[in-house]
Amino acid sequence: MIRDEIKAALIGAMKGGDKEGTATIRLIQSAIKNRDIELRTASQQPDDAQLVTEVLQKMIKQRRESVELYRKGNREELAAREEAEILVIERFLPAQLSEAEAEAAIQSIIADTGASSMKDMGKVMTEVKVRLGTQIEPARASALVRAALA
Repeated sequence: MIRDEIKAALIGAMKGGDKEGTATIRLIQSAIKNRDIELRTASQQPDDAQLVTEVLQKMIKQRRESVELYRKGNREELAAREEAEILVIERFLPAQLSEAEAEAAIQSIIADTGASSMKDMGKVMTEVKVRLGTQIEPARASALVRAALA
């Protein structure tokens, strides 16, 4: 389980004296705990691996946006810290599809759904989420689908 890997990594980072890694892993645990609390009243509970992966992907997306903003504001030291956090978070994500694999899978989904224009993007993205789920980041999938349908 991903949660167990995160817990073991926290212990390892603490024993190794990795302060930045320890802080980032604690942020991960906090975000997962907050998501668990949000879902307490939900009628359907998502798969645990899927829930944790979604939280991690969201954290990475937030940090990438922050890196972009910090670079625009000439705050390279803050951008570097965010990039270091991204590297720690990515360690816990399931293996992502390569560029060629992702493009092939998206082309297959487009063919299966009969999509032909940008109007069909929602239908394609729904199917991408179902079939590929945690194997591709939603932002990356969106960009690939948009390029294929354009």
